[in-house]
Amino acid sequence: MAIGNIYLIAAIAVVGGGLFGFDISSMSAIISTNQYSCYFNQGSINADGTCEGPTSSTQGGITAAMPGGSFIAALISGYLSDMFGRKRAIMIGCVIWVIGSTICCAAQNIGMLVAGRFINGFCVGICSAQVPVFISELAPPTKRGRLVGLQQWAITWGIMIMFYVSYGCSFLQGSKAFRVPWGLQMIPAVMLFFGMMFLPESPRWLARKDRWEECHAVLTLVHGKGDPNSPFVAREYQEIQDTWKFERENADVTYLELFKPNMINRTHIGFFTQVWSQLTGMNVMMYYITYVFLMAGLTSNTNLVASSIQYVINVVMTIPALLFVDRWGRRPTLLVGAVLMMTWLFANAGILASKGVYVPNGVQNKPEAKVQVSGSASKAVIACSYLFVASYAPTWGPVSWIYPPELYPLRVRGKAVALATSGNWIFNFALGYFVPPAFENITWKTYIIFAVFCVGMFVHVFFMFPETAGKPLEEVEAMFTDPSGPRYIGVPAWKTRVAFKDAVALEHGDFEKKISHEYSPERVEHSTEKVDA
Repeated sequence: MAIGNIYLIAAIAVVGGGLFGFDISSMSAIISTNQYSCYFNQGSINADGTCEGPTSSTQGGITAAMPGGSFIAALISGYLSDMFGRKRAIMIGCVIWVIGSTICCAAQNIGMLVAGRFINGFCVGICSAQVPVFISELAPPTKRGRLVGLQQWAITWGIMIMFYVSYGCSFLQGSKAFRVPWGLQMIPAVMLFFGMMFLPESPRWLARKDRWEECHAVLTLVHGKGDPNSPFVAREYQEIQDTWKFERENADVTYLELFKPNMINRTHIGFFTQVWSQLTGMNVMMYYITYVFLMAGLTSNTNLVASSIQYVINVVMTIPALLFVDRWGRRPTLLVGAVLMMTWLFANAGILASKGVYVPNGVQNKPEAKVQVSGSASKAVIACSYLFVASYAPTWGPVSWIYPPELYPLRVRGKAVALATSGNWIFNFALGYFVPPAFENITWKTYIIFAVFCVGMFVHVFFMFPETAGKPLEEVEAMFTDPSGPRYIGVPAWKTRVAFKDAVALEHGDFEKKISHEYSPERVEHSTEKVDA
């Protein structure tokens, strides 16, 4: 029997996000340990028995292998999802994760480790693209942001749990220090695989396959609390039918559809939502925070403990977004996050530039940490790093997963979100490879690069990203394309508003309530032509 509670459905599905979190900290907590450095050593062995480890470019390649696989898999996931369903696509990802984790756990050399991480990336690419689609197609409008945002919260939990597992294993001798955590990370994938068996399929995917009875049954189960005559279920079912009848003639689509004039704007918005989330530099902080804290004068276990604090901050500070993002809206959340992160990045760059001491061979022979600060400057670098994480966690972290699935019509949603997510992974790949050499060669200027990106994303969001919070997915489609209905056509992005109160009224059966006033009939009367948006 399928589970009908939407919160429980989301809680199980977002374990797929937790797998990404496990991967991040299973690397970030381990790269600074001597066991890892000596096993995969490409440099010299020091007099005290410590090893230089892989070169900075090799370490970048090891780290980047996972997002490299994710990029390819994210694109493939659109076809998997459309062919087999959102649910089965996620289950396929779980099987792939177990295979990749097994190879990582058994890695005998750098090549085998890269291969295992690349395969793990296939799972992360599939799940990161299709879990938000799965949840957004099941969730009611008033809870959609909160529920899809659980994906990011699961990522933060995965990061924190795996970091402490890896930290505990760092006290083991030899290769056990990294083999144990890399083996343990397959456990949540096994749990997710069996948990997905008890979840319903997306009603909108079922509709796309003309399985209307099953579609209605899922809506009844999830939204009607078992009542097939629920007014909200009837309205939702009718909207899905009307939308699918309109889309049927274009049902079989390819990625090229996303670049046609009537879709290109939404394609670019969704893609850049994911790209900008990487260019904030957040995953750099997650993968390479131990290098940052080496520059701040923290070494050995002190470094790992200090690094773990940011993971706790990440978990806790994601909670406000889960509670309020549907009320706040997507646009204000993204704009505020960009400003705050820009502030802390510029601050760190200024502190390291003005107070840092150049260390030619790197702190503790780590070439990625060639600038070191001490005293109050050290505390300021640590504080700004924590504040950066606290700014990302309730803003770009969850919204980058919430926003793209809301933008697209049913016929292309699986492929469109897959393409958007591929932007996340290709930039994750590039940054994972770029940052260690960047820290080695341009040191504090690395922070300037990401701070300037934050300025760019603020401008882009302000002028180009419309508000989608509180609107049914079918209404968002009408907002872009329907010449006779509520829409975004002719309304500047910065004038669009949250429709949370209207959505609440509709869920409670007040179907006569008008949708937010920027889509009022008066505005439609003055613009009757169909405009590509």
